[in-house]
Amino acid sequence: MANTCRMPYLQLSLTCTESQQPRYERALEDVGALAVTLQDAHLNAADEQAIFEPGVGELPLWDEMTLTALFPIETDALLLLAALDAFDADLDWTSARFEKVEDQEWERAWLDTFQPMQFGTRTWIVPWSHDLPEGANSPDAAIIRLDPGLAFGSGTHPTTALCLRWLDDLAIRGQLQDKAVLDFGCGSGILALAALKLGAAQAVGVDNDPQAILATADNAQRNGVTIDTFLPADAPTSAASIVVANILATALDALAETLAARTAQGGRLAMSGILSGQEPALLERYAPWFDRLAIDQDGDWVRIDGVRNAVAVAA
Repeated sequence: MANTCRMPYLQLSLTCTESQQPRYERALEDVGALAVTLQDAHLNAADEQAIFEPGVGELPLWDEMTLTALFPIETDALLLLAALDAFDADLDWTSARFEKVEDQEWERAWLDTFQPMQFGTRTWIVPWSHDLPEGANSPDAAIIRLDPGLAFGSGTHPTTALCLRWLDDLAIRGQLQDKAVLDFGCGSGILALAALKLGAAQAVGVDNDPQAILATADNAQRNGVTIDTFLPADAPTSAASIVVANILATALDALAETLAARTAQGGRLAMSGILSGQEPALLERYAPWFDRLAIDQDGDWVRIDGVRNAVAVAA
């Protein structure tokens, strides 16, 4: 018999404009939102279609939208509003509405339209139940069979796509073969999986979300590879030749010393989850440890990558 027990959530809803949406979403994720969805504020309820993670190359946002975020049911709504206001006091949080809702598995609803996608020259992300597309039949294609589960990372979001293209480029230039990879903030494990399929020798995934640890382990098994997964407190401190961190800019700022220590001398680091305009501060923050810092941009999102200095410099 299927498990019909469903856990209720505290749902926050508010209306915002397209230009405000990235700031609202970043604040909600920073204070611990379990899921964030968007919908056209002017649609009738019967016509509502939520956006969970848009298709590659798509940005289906509207001039005005309703943004909905889920939190654990025990969350104190007033404390939550105080935390959001402290994170970004220039946004209007007074219009936020709260209600108790039952679990409807929003995070999985979009999988019906998840299609195979190519990143760079060799990398393909293919839903685990989908046939291989014609272009993925090349002998050197790196095929990642993916079920994101309830963790972030299907490849369709620009932050993930930026990292996938970076890994694909490293592989093309022979700089990923037989390397050790650390995926910090692994989510579904997509970046660690891509690195292994592109020739890396081993991969470690670290995430503070237990659901991400489960999703990464499941996807590793599905792809016939091994990814050692850890919560941050349990993660090994050894350095890796290749480090990817697809997390928020605030976390990247706080983790600068940690990520520098986890990147081997001469190794490479790529950071994403950075909104356009946030990169100057991070470039300055990471400059003591990394040379040849460069940026790549996809829409509103930025990736920073660089090479670890030969000599460690104190922050």
